[in-house]
Amino acid sequence: MQRKSLIEAECPIARGLERVGEWWSILIMRDALHGLRRFDEFARSLEIAPNMLTRRLNSLVEDGLLVREAYSQRPLRYQYVPTAKGEDFRVVLMAFVAWGNRHYAPEGESVQLVERETGLAVQPVMAEVASGRLVALQACTVQAGPAASASMRQRLGATAD
Repeated sequence: MQRKSLIEAECPIARGLERVGEWWSILIMRDALHGLRRFDEFARSLEIAPNMLTRRLNSLVEDGLLVREAYSQRPLRYQYVPTAKGEDFRVVLMAFVAWGNRHYAPEGESVQLVERETGLAVQPVMAEVASGRLVALQACTVQAGPAASASMRQRLGATAD
């Protein structure tokens, strides 16, 4: 049975999952955003089968999260560099780290979110767009946007917070 494609879904979560929802893709992006670039580095870090790594890297390149650049001509070898779209995925990973630490790290944090320059602990936050004012996550929700279909407006209008 073939998996349903979410590429045309109206929901941005579904669309994003279509691109990076497979666990290897998320872990590859984690490593790429941490500075790994070469096939052998990903393979060593992830202990992933070469054919699966090839498929996932090709998919991330095709979806515009990574770009493949030659780093050696003889033999021809490539590295995988995050694009601007790939760099934007960093916020998703940071939120995932915070969530995982909060709910699935009873032994304590093995990975911490810190400011690169100072090493001080940070946490993902929501901010009001115009002023930058911090808003508690509990005070946030979603609503239908300007491009929402009637069914999306109905679904979001019917959801309780």
